[in-house]
Amino acid sequence: MPTILLVEDNEMNRDMLSRRLQRREFDVLIAVDGDDCMQRLKSVRPDLILMDINLPGRDGFELTREIKANPETAGIPVVALTAHAMSGDRERCLAAGCDDYDTKPVNLPSLLEKMMRLLEP
Repeated sequence: MPTILLVEDNEMNRDMLSRRLQRREFDVLIAVDGDDCMQRLKSVRPDLILMDINLPGRDGFELTREIKANPETAGIPVVALTAHAMSGDRERCLAAGCDDYDTKPVNLPSLLEKMMRLLEP
């Protein structure tokens, strides 16, 4: 069962997405902000990170750069989740080190397809 770290500050989004992923046999860990995310990564190595871009304090761009700069966490795939679907947003996420990008509200079949591709050995 793959372990997913969901980094999301919005409680409703976090609860809804985590329940939907758990029903599909994912082990879901939660981080509510950047500090929480980095603290969790000290003790857990998730198989994939779902990263909200608009977080209080350190945003998802900064966190992803930090994760990818650390040799211990650089190999963990990161999927950006953002309500921003403007021109250039996907490119900004990928430039920050995200491995893929998906918009909110989440289209679960599309997100699962991206996740499964990144989780393949």
